[in-house]
Amino acid sequence: MIRLPKFRYALPLAGSIALAAAFPLVAQQSVSLPGQVDLSRVEAGTYATDPGHTLVGWRVNHFGFNDYFGIFGSIEGTLQLDPANPEAAKLDVTIPINEVALASAGLKEHLLRPGKDGKAPDFFGPDPDTARFVSTSVTRTGETKAMIVGDLTMNGVTRPVAIAAEFTGAGANPMSKAKTIGFEGRAVLNRSDFGLATFVPVVSDQVELEISAAFEKK
Repeated sequence: MIRLPKFRYALPLAGSIALAAAFPLVAQQSVSLPGQVDLSRVEAGTYATDPGHTLVGWRVNHFGFNDYFGIFGSIEGTLQLDPANPEAAKLDVTIPINEVALASAGLKEHLLRPGKDGKAPDFFGPDPDTARFVSTSVTRTGETKAMIVGDLTMNGVTRPVAIAAEFTGAGANPMSKAKTIGFEGRAVLNRSDFGLATFVPVVSDQVELEISAAFEKK
C-alpha cells in the first residue's frame, strides 16, 4: 500500500482565531440552504423538470485505459408525486440526444454524424430521436430512497432500466420562488441493447448513468 505523506501546517495565532470565528458562520450558511433533506417539505402534486438544472451524465471505459464521460442536458418532463404514497409516483422525462455535452468536439461529431458511404451511423446519426424514460413501478428502499423501474426508449429501441434514486432536498427556489424537490439517481445499461454496439468491447458496452434532477411544482 502506498501511503501519502502527511503535511502539517501551523496557522499563525491570528489566523487560528479568524478560522475559529468563521466556523459558526459556515454552519449557519449550511443550515440556511433553501433546499433541505426534509420529507415534510414535499407537497403532493405534479412537478416539471427544471431543464437548466437537470442532468444525465454517462460514463464508458475507453480501451481499458480510463473512463470517458459526457452529459445530457435540457431535459424536460413531469413527476407526479404524493409523499404519503411514494410508490404511486409517475415519472416521464425526455432527453434530447443532440444536446450532449463533451470535452471533445471530434467525439461529439462522431456520435451525431451520418454513416459513411450511405451506411448506418456508428452511433446516433445527425438527427437522433429524443430519448424518453417512462416509469412503470416505484419501490421504496429506504426513508429517502427508491428503485424506479421504467421503459427507456433510445435510438428507436425500448428496454427496461432501473434507477436507484435518492431524495436530496426540498424547499422554495430563492430565485423563481417555485417549490422545488431534488433527486439523484444511478443506473447501468448496455448500449448494445439500443443498437449502439460500435467498438464493443474495446469501448465498454456497459454505460453508467448518473442523474441529478430538480423538479418545480406546477
